[in-house]
Amino acid sequence: MTQDEVWKFSQCFGDKGDIENITEADIISTVEFDHTGDFLGTGDKGGRVVLFERNQSKKKSSCEYKFFTEFQSHDAEFDYLKSLEIEEKINKIKWLRSSNNSLYLLSTNDKTIKLWKIVERQIKLVAENNLNGSSHLPNSNFNISSLKLPQLQVHDKLITAQPKKIYSNAHAYHINSISINSDQETYLSSDDLRINLWNLNIADQSFNIVDIKPTNMEELTEVITSAEFHPLHCNLFMYSSSKGTIKLSDMRTNSLCDSHVKIFEEYLDPSSHNFFTEITSSISDVKFSHDGRYIVSRDYMTVKIWDLAMENKPIKTINVQEHLRERLCDTYENDAIFDKFEVQFGGDNKSVMTGSYNNNFMIYPNAVSGNSGSPTSSSTMSTGKPLFKTNSFKKKKKKPEYEDDDDDDSDDEDQSDAQVPPNKNSPNSQLDDEEDQEEIVLQADKSAFKSKKSGHHPMRRRMMSGVGNSLTGGDFDDIDFKKSILHLSWHPRENSVAIAATNNLYIFSTL
Repeated sequence: MTQDEVWKFSQCFGDKGDIENITEADIISTVEFDHTGDFLGTGDKGGRVVLFERNQSKKKSSCEYKFFTEFQSHDAEFDYLKSLEIEEKINKIKWLRSSNNSLYLLSTNDKTIKLWKIVERQIKLVAENNLNGSSHLPNSNFNISSLKLPQLQVHDKLITAQPKKIYSNAHAYHINSISINSDQETYLSSDDLRINLWNLNIADQSFNIVDIKPTNMEELTEVITSAEFHPLHCNLFMYSSSKGTIKLSDMRTNSLCDSHVKIFEEYLDPSSHNFFTEITSSISDVKFSHDGRYIVSRDYMTVKIWDLAMENKPIKTINVQEHLRERLCDTYENDAIFDKFEVQFGGDNKSVMTGSYNNNFMIYPNAVSGNSGSPTSSSTMSTGKPLFKTNSFKKKKKKPEYEDDDDDDSDDEDQSDAQVPPNKNSPNSQLDDEEDQEEIVLQADKSAFKSKKSGHHPMRRRMMSGVGNSLTGGDFDDIDFKKSILHLSWHPRENSVAIAATNNLYIFSTL
């Protein structure tokens, strides 16, 4: 993303009334671009899926969408065995790559995943007919030239959504993530304690690939918060936990991937722990970059960017909500501290975006700088070299894997004690953190309309390293916790973003 690009408000869909008058069922609960960016899908708490299509009639230099179709994906259910009400709220939408003119997507609520096929059909009617009732019977002057053959003409277009598969009864806990594999044949679904692997063509069978449920539930210390497949390697997937760790697993090692290949975890000084540390360090969302080289994670206070080649610390930490650190007691009382913010990588694999309160969302251009993307990195995808050394997957007889991990950690500590000057071209270099990070703050509310008319540009500023975000002016009373930007999506090929603000969908773009 270049310095010259200016983010501007483009569109808004939905009722623009006051937040007090919003119906619960209309609140948007997920938003997702497809892999082309030509279609955009949203799901709401009422179980509806609404799809938008890129407006091709407009000039290419603008980002504008139009309503495509809407259908009821899920309905409220009641589990009589467990006396449990199952909400119709759509938790996630994921698009599949289509090889024909139909669209395919997965949608899920807390328990059931559905595969939908969306088809646009043309309705044709007979437009001309030689005989149209008794008054039009041929007379004696009838000849071959007056004979009219019936013709079919396009009368209307009909868009239908059909549920092709329903994947149910595989999760005892609420589904928080679904992710489609790069092979486009399988996908994973994740709940609090288990991750299941599905084949898209088989609805009545799934394979449990991660199970962290303890024998005694009183010993439960963490839950799975998010999971995603690697965008290029179909055998790799990652999942994050409420303890602030990200585990990368390889399905080639075991059928049950309880042992991870890599664990991304930052050491926290126990002396800095407080009552809220366990809540704020819980990762709410985790995403791979499109090239599969980096991971971005979001917890309540920060956004962290990890290099797949370096596990012991992130290459960048961005303090997103540092202004709330002194008021965590208040956020705990109003339950805002449990809000789960999403995070997104841009199509350039360098910029990231996440949300906050007061309908604000932040874009961090070039958060992954050019240094960390040097060819010296051991995870170079473009060269076709493997992400890991192949012998790292072999079982070692001499030492268990966890002992090797400890040795690696101790090596890292020794290196840090020695204070070796970091190499700028190394993927392990932390020199980027010393540079200021630019932050673009945008607001997805009625003020966007005014700024569009006045030509007002969004607020751009440099964040000093280690200095917190003061995006709300530092006054805690001015923060509206009901206006939180939890769900967002970045266009895969251009600088356009879709933002879910309660019951409205906002489009912002640099085009």
